Amino acid sequence: MNLFNIIAILIALSAIFSYLNYRYFHLPNTIGLMLCGLIMSLSLIVLGQFEIGVQARAEAIVQSIDFNKVLLHGILGFLLFAGALHVNINDLLQQKWVILSLATIGVLLSTFMVGGFTWIVLNLLSIEIPFIYCSLFGALISPTDPIAVLAILKTSSAPTSLQTKIAGESLFNDGIGVVVFIILLDIATGDHAVTPWSVLWLFGTEAVGGIIFGLGIGFIAYWMIKSVDNYQVEILLTLALAAGGYTLANALHLSGPLAIVVAGLLIGNHGRTLAMSPVTREHLDTFWELADEILNAILFVLIGLEIVILAMTQKFLLAGIIIIPLVLLARLISVGIPISLLRIKRKFSPNAVKILTWGGLRGGISVALALSLPQGPFREVILTMTYIIVVFSILVQGLTIEKVAAAK
Repeated sequence: MNLFNIIAILIALSAIFSYLNYRYFHLPNTIGLMLCGLIMSLSLIVLGQFEIGVQARAEAIVQSIDFNKVLLHGILGFLLFAGALHVNINDLLQQKWVILSLATIGVLLSTFMVGGFTWIVLNLLSIEIPFIYCSLFGALISPTDPIAVLAILKTSSAPTSLQTKIAGESLFNDGIGVVVFIILLDIATGDHAVTPWSVLWLFGTEAVGGIIFGLGIGFIAYWMIKSVDNYQVEILLTLALAAGGYTLANALHLSGPLAIVVAGLLIGNHGRTLAMSPVTREHLDTFWELADEILNAILFVLIGLEIVILAMTQKFLLAGIIIIPLVLLARLISVGIPISLLRIKRKFSPNAVKILTWGGLRGGISVALALSLPQGPFREVILTMTYIIVVFSILVQGLTIEKVAAAK
């Protein structure tokens, strides 16, 4: 199936599911779209048991879509830019130490705790898997997904400071998580010699290099926007920044996500107030909010449809279900330790750890990283567990975070 037909199908499904959700389900749009995708996938699987042939056709269509490339090398840059564009940098700087600790120490703690829990659970279920692959699973499931988190936070009544912590952590920790994932994947596959120096070099070039690169391209775009007064040109420049900047960062082996987040923060704050007219700001917000909604719709429909190609064996399903509370426990500990240490010098709201734990949603980035694993005996169990946790995270945590935030 050619690319245009695939895009046409995804847009059509996104529109139909959005309509159904708006008319009948009344759920947050991203959650409703994924639920519709799940229902459709499960219906196709049931019909496949009657040898109607629709499941095989659906599998062929879904398999023709490289989810990893679509997200990590396609729409992620646009979604991160759209999210960062509306984050207040002053609020972010006030919470910088919390965000930094959660995005680094928190991710590393969670990665290896989840890895250890997973190794124990899988061995108890007689699923033999090396510890390094369990740690790989920990690396891809530990970072909170900025796309899912920002989509849910739009309707949350959590305190502003907590929303900033959750949004800031999610925007930065996926870049850190991807670096950890790449390092562990190199160790698992033996493709490159891994030494302490190579790890520090990779982290420095990917993470620190990505941030510096993001500042550079952000300032170039800021200067260009400030030198013109035409909203069509200025919006086109932000579009080029998100697409071209992300692609160039990846080509230079820098962290594309971190680069685009930094560039988006720069344009959304200094660019918005110092380089844009009121007319441009209005059109810019309208354009990126619409782009964000459309791309989110396509992404969450894709997540819902991915179930048709998973190897859903009983053992793999059971492993995924057992791992859910253990991932939440690891999240609780990895959030609780940094916050407890920071409480010595600053105040936090009483429910900060609880809301940060429950609000740490997993989404498309985890699925994309799992799909990027090379073919082998451990890929299917990791992919199944990832998918189950992502579905639980978005449907259960996403639908209940408002009540958790409101609870005293």
